Amino acid sequence: MNRRFACSSLLAIAASLGFAFAAPNASAAGTVTVGLAVANLQADFFNQIKQSVESYGKQKGVNVITVDAKGDAATQVNQIQDLLTRKIDALIYIPAGATAAGVPVRAAKAAGIPVIAVDRNPPDAPGDTFIATDSEAAAQALGEWIIKQTKGHANIAELQGQLGTTPELAREKGFTKAVSTDPGAKVVTRQPADWAQDKGFAVAQDMLQRTPDIDVIFGHADAMALGAAQAVKVSNVGHKVLIAGFDGDVAGLKAVRDGVIDVTMTQQTQRMGRMAVDSALALIAKKPVPAQQLLPATLTTKANVAPFIAQHP
Repeated sequence: MNRRFACSSLLAIAASLGFAFAAPNASAAGTVTVGLAVANLQADFFNQIKQSVESYGKQKGVNVITVDAKGDAATQVNQIQDLLTRKIDALIYIPAGATAAGVPVRAAKAAGIPVIAVDRNPPDAPGDTFIATDSEAAAQALGEWIIKQTKGHANIAELQGQLGTTPELAREKGFTKAVSTDPGAKVVTRQPADWAQDKGFAVAQDMLQRTPDIDVIFGHADAMALGAAQAVKVSNVGHKVLIAGFDGDVAGLKAVRDGVIDVTMTQQTQRMGRMAVDSALALIAKKPVPAQQLLPATLTTKANVAPFIAQHP
């Protein structure tokens, strides 16, 4: 899709949403309905949150309506427009990208519906509360671990997620802080691979061809790290390349266990889902909720990975 046309379409949708949903929302008596707008259910990270929201919501007597944008921002705007017509009481929102991410928040607020942003928070229209991993602190801790493992001598390649999204910005900032503390460690190349394993493979393979002395690859998500591991395998670089991921996805955790990747940061996805439901119920009841709720991640290697595979936090 032409980018200018896509942005124009999203702005048009935004304008229509502002007019269509100016009236306050009213749900059926005694029933709480929460809309869950997910960025892309092909990603295990988002699936973990979805499962947690739905199972915990059921325990709390909450009706959860889930929609999957499949990574497309325009699709997500339309899906949330539909959720608003279905008289949801709160919206749990994981933006599909940075483009027009604030549109659904503004529409929901115009309808008097509280918004719980999870993992990503539109900077121009933040949710009533934002639940996520403290990605900056986690990425800094990961960078410090890498420097320690490489004894301060590392040529690092970075596979970035979707540029402009909250986790990407935070992970880049935290990791850069760590690397900048040691003159022997340097990022020699970085390029977006949009959180995807196939793109991670293609980009990492190109990086290794252009810069064969890379000895660390940090994928800002486990999927990209898995792609990088495959690229190292087929590229026959002739030396050890340390592979780092982020998320603690099931596939990533198993890859750490099996020695395919060396380290990841395990996020508390199940807890995020429960917190989102609790926050939705509190906001519906007009109770105060912190504007930001950040959780720590756990640096995970082969030594401590087993419990996370058995039960994801």
